[in-house]
Amino acid sequence: MKKPDYALLLHGGAGPTPGRDYSEVEAHLGFLVREGEKMLRGGAQAVDTVEAMVRELELSGLYVAGRGSAPNTEGYVELDASIMDGNSGLAGSVAAVRDIESPVTAARAVMDNTPHVMLVGAGANHFCEQQGIALVANPADWYRLPVGVEIADFDDEEGGHGTVGAVALDCSGNLASATSTGGLFGKLPGRVGDTPLIGSGTWADQHVAVSCTGIGECFIRANVAHSIAMQVRLGISTLEEAAANCLEEVAYMGGDGGLIAIDREGNICLPWNSDGMKRASVVAGQPPEVHVFGQPSKGV
Repeated sequence: MKKPDYALLLHGGAGPTPGRDYSEVEAHLGFLVREGEKMLRGGAQAVDTVEAMVRELELSGLYVAGRGSAPNTEGYVELDASIMDGNSGLAGSVAAVRDIESPVTAARAVMDNTPHVMLVGAGANHFCEQQGIALVANPADWYRLPVGVEIADFDDEEGGHGTVGAVALDCSGNLASATSTGGLFGKLPGRVGDTPLIGSGTWADQHVAVSCTGIGECFIRANVAHSIAMQVRLGISTLEEAAANCLEEVAYMGGDGGLIAIDREGNICLPWNSDGMKRASVVAGQPPEVHVFGQPSKGV
């Protein structure tokens, strides 16, 4: 099969609740994946495309990331995000930042404008102010319940969660990944999951790009994103097999979730082991697809 010119995958988090209405999410993901396709078809770089996609997911408030994030046990929101450019190998992330409109934009600034990979907490917030990154002026009016989430979910003993992410292959053959989250419902202040950890929740190199969603502690212990990339790079597994192997390990550790992944040949996979995963995909020459439930998507 001919290698596609480009491909783009989006996710709005694994673990949607069966029986709830996600039509607004489906419409939004469908719109975004088409906008991202326009960017890639027009020659945009993969890293710019995934940043733009995740920023729009954050700003929408429809997902448990950015504007749709839930407060921690002390009543305030802490945000995590990361981005990685597979072509250069550069990456940036922020963790436990407060009241930033677009955490992925902050992560991109760390990647582009510092010698570091991660900034956290107050230091990350100070950096954002220095960079002129948009701050939330009135947190009480900014944050909202995402689609499919109810107040009662915050008291769920199993810990509700949500994440957004994007992976892309551009027309130059470069890969990139970005991920953002508000974290687990009812998390302790300062808790950090896999999303901002390069190699656990986000990874991109010249072979594979991955963005994860789920119970972050389990994804950290399995180092999922990098493990998938290494299995593919070493020829141990196909992309689909590697993703399945890692989700099996997550499940063995008691976690659930999903991921989106793409390799340099344009093969894609969007598997999960929860009740579903909000997701959208487009590959050059094929119509976009948007789903929330149903069977996990197979590699192309």
